[in-house]
Amino acid sequence: MHIHLLQHGPDHGPARLTDWLASMGHSYSIYHLYADELTPRPNEADALIVLDGPEELLSEPPRWFKAEEKLINRYLDGQKPLLGIGLGAHWIARALGAVVAPGTYAEAGWHTVTLAPESTFDLPETFSAFMWHRLIFSLPDEAIALGGSEAAPLQGFAWDRGRVMGLLCHLEATPASVNWLLSNTQPYATSKAGTRYVQDNAKITENADRFIQLAPLLDRLMTQWLKAT
Repeated sequence: MHIHLLQHGPDHGPARLTDWLASMGHSYSIYHLYADELTPRPNEADALIVLDGPEELLSEPPRWFKAEEKLINRYLDGQKPLLGIGLGAHWIARALGAVVAPGTYAEAGWHTVTLAPESTFDLPETFSAFMWHRLIFSLPDEAIALGGSEAAPLQGFAWDRGRVMGLLCHLEATPASVNWLLSNTQPYATSKAGTRYVQDNAKITENADRFIQLAPLLDRLMTQWLKAT
């Protein structure tokens, strides 16, 4: 398969996603929309991944967002797999009629996700994932919940039998991607949202094994997603 990835800022790249795609024999193209690269056409790829990005883009859409929004809606109306992570999940959820709003608490660092009883995600009943968000979304109509953490009761959803997925948590994170994020992004500790679930940089990076443990979770999720059509 050939897969398009939409990137919304230099600090929110694909991380382990491209390694996984290449290891499974898939080709891919990354479109750096923040750098004024044109949004691709829906018929040019077999699937679309909408990556994370600065949450400020939700309240202040960039000039290129109209083209991206149109592309997201084309995928929602079609039959090809669509995956959103972080900001991408917010945009997909909103396109499906869900509400996007600030959560009671920001989440930054490693937190436990518990699957919902009705979840169809091929993931363990509980697992640790990297978080980096202040905004949350409600469950879109006809979607199935992934599950939640203490701070965010909805960490993701599956729609249209799993062809469309949205993830608030990050299974694609690597030490390099997180270190880059910590070095270049304002921490949520300075935001107006509560900071009970915001870990400091030392806590986030103290255990490299956590990133290794994400790899099989990403593999299970991506395999399930691409087989859902």
